[in-house]
Amino acid sequence: MSTTTTTGGARQSAAQAELSRRAQTPAQRVQHLLHGNPWLSPLVLLIVTIIVFSIVNPRFMQANSISLLVQQTAVVAALALGQTLVILTAGIDLSCGAICVLSMMIMASLAAKNGLPGPLALVIGIAAGLLAGYINGLLVTRLNLPPFIVTLGTLSIFTAIALLYSGAESIQDNRLPDILNWAGNSFSIAGFRVTNGVLLVIIMYAVVGFALSQTAWGRHLYAVGDDSESARLSGIASKRVLLSVYSVAGLIYGIGGWVLIGRSGGATPNAIPTGNLDSITAVVIGGTSLFGGRGGVVGTAIGALIVYAFTFGLSLAGVDQQYRILAVGVLVIVAVAIDQWIRKVKS
Repeated sequence: MSTTTTTGGARQSAAQAELSRRAQTPAQRVQHLLHGNPWLSPLVLLIVTIIVFSIVNPRFMQANSISLLVQQTAVVAALALGQTLVILTAGIDLSCGAICVLSMMIMASLAAKNGLPGPLALVIGIAAGLLAGYINGLLVTRLNLPPFIVTLGTLSIFTAIALLYSGAESIQDNRLPDILNWAGNSFSIAGFRVTNGVLLVIIMYAVVGFALSQTAWGRHLYAVGDDSESARLSGIASKRVLLSVYSVAGLIYGIGGWVLIGRSGGATPNAIPTGNLDSITAVVIGGTSLFGGRGGVVGTAIGALIVYAFTFGLSLAGVDQQYRILAVGVLVIVAVAIDQWIRKVKS
């Protein structure tokens, strides 16, 4: 008798769910779809962008153009990867570009000016990025300061340290050991030029994506971003998770400094002046919610490509720089508006 009742109840629940699904409007179905797949809307936008700019200027789809686009995207994509981890916890990191530049100048200066072996200089430079991220995490978790304020302050601090340490002097690639220039070396795949730096960024995305989806750390990170207090009450060490997030983000920025040397053909303290905002733009356009708890690295990678595809495509179309900046700004506002709409989804 109980088995029959249980079976009947299950059938009734399934019928109610099906009825509820059918009762949804098309807009509500799209809303549910995007809520479950945050990367879907940026993917559609990227495809539309490619199609439109290919029609406007066929050069957009040439192998050398695509290769250049991907290479330009690599550094900001690396910054956006670390930024994604921070934003998933409902925080924000305005110092990511400064940490990247600081790491780059430390490893380059140690090798070129102090004569340290390239591998050792590289490790110290990346470790400096890790330390900078750890400091951000300590200020957020131990002093309970807002991430916006903390990283706004460390943005200036890390930028100043990079300038003071390097003497505001640029270092050309011919003064650097081969290992620091390694990320800029390229090879050909089916007519496309791919740099080692691009491959390095792809590997980082794969590792972080696996950690977010397949490990307890990733599940805890999403839980903290969704509701920090609820996560704490459920037994998750929220502050420890946050500290690890900022530390890992700093490590990623440090590796991004290595990629930046390869991309820039040397080290300069004035590199990527818009890196902080570009990384946030890529994350937001990629579907990661600024309120935390929803998003992922796939959308971020697509978002970074969209930012540079828009800039590159508008450049090929002969559009003035001011209007390119305007277009990216409109994209950000639209992306946030869509995120707000998606967050109102009813289960």
